[in-house]
Amino acid sequence: MSQSTSISASLDEGLSGATRVYFIVGDPIAQVRSPSGVTAAIRAAGRDAIVIPAHVAPADLAAFFAGVAPMQNVDGVIITVPHKFSATGFCKTLTKEGEFLGAVNMLRRNADGTWHGGASDGVGMVAALRDAGCEPKSKRALLIGAGGAGSAIGHALVDAGVSTLAIRDFDAARTGALVSRLAALGHGAVTIADDAGAETYDIVVNASPAGMRPGDPLPIDISRLNPATFVGDVVTKPPLTPFIEAARARGCPTVTGTQMFGRVCDAIVEYLLKD
Repeated sequence: MSQSTSISASLDEGLSGATRVYFIVGDPIAQVRSPSGVTAAIRAAGRDAIVIPAHVAPADLAAFFAGVAPMQNVDGVIITVPHKFSATGFCKTLTKEGEFLGAVNMLRRNADGTWHGGASDGVGMVAALRDAGCEPKSKRALLIGAGGAGSAIGHALVDAGVSTLAIRDFDAARTGALVSRLAALGHGAVTIADDAGAETYDIVVNASPAGMRPGDPLPIDISRLNPATFVGDVVTKPPLTPFIEAARARGCPTVTGTQMFGRVCDAIVEYLLKD
C-alpha cells in the first residue's frame, strides 16, 4: 500500500462529526502540499482533525474569515500566497515574529474564539539549511523575494547570525521597508541587493514564485556560482525547480521547497496544537 493510499484509508476510517477542521487558504491553491502532510502529522499527534484547501481570491478573504469565524469546529487556518500580509488584519493577537513582520502563515484560536497569528516559513528554511549542513552564522546571504515567505526567511537568517543579508525583489518599496526593519535589529548588515554576482554569496535563497510556472526565468544568473554556495528554494511544485537543478549542475548543495516544507510543517503542527 502506498503512503498516500495509507493516509487516505486512515482518514476514511477516522472522519466523523467530531473531526476538527483546519483550512489552508491561498490563490492559487492547487500547488500546495500542506493538506495531506499537515493532516497526517496532526493525526499522528493523536488529534482527530483534517486540513482542507480553500481557493480564496484576495477580494474574498474578508468574506472567508467572516464565514469561518463562527464555525466552532474550525480550530485554525494555514495561510499561503498571496494572503500572508493581509491575514494579519484578521488576527486579534500575534506572535513576536508575526508582529514584527506584519505577515503570518498560521492562525489558531484564542480562548475567546479570535485568531492568534504566527510565522514559520523563516524558521523552516533555516532548519532545512542546517539539516543540509549549512550553519548560517557569519555567512553572506542573498534573498530573492520580499513577500510573506521572504520576509520571514530574511528575519530568520538575520536571527541566525548571517554577517550580511542582501535582498532583491521587483517591488522596490516592499524591499526597502523590509531592509529597514531588519537592519534596525542591529544583528548584521542588511542591504538592498546591488548588481554583485551570485558568486559573492555563501547562501542564496529564492523566496519568490519564480519556478512555479513552466518557462519562468531563473530568479538570478548562477552561471558563475561557487560550488560551495548553499542554494535554497521555497517552491514545492515542481519538486525540483529549474533553479535547484541549475544549482546542482554547478555542484552546489541545495534545499528544495519540499525539504523546507517538511520543517515548516513541523512548526505549523506544533503551533496549531499548542494549548
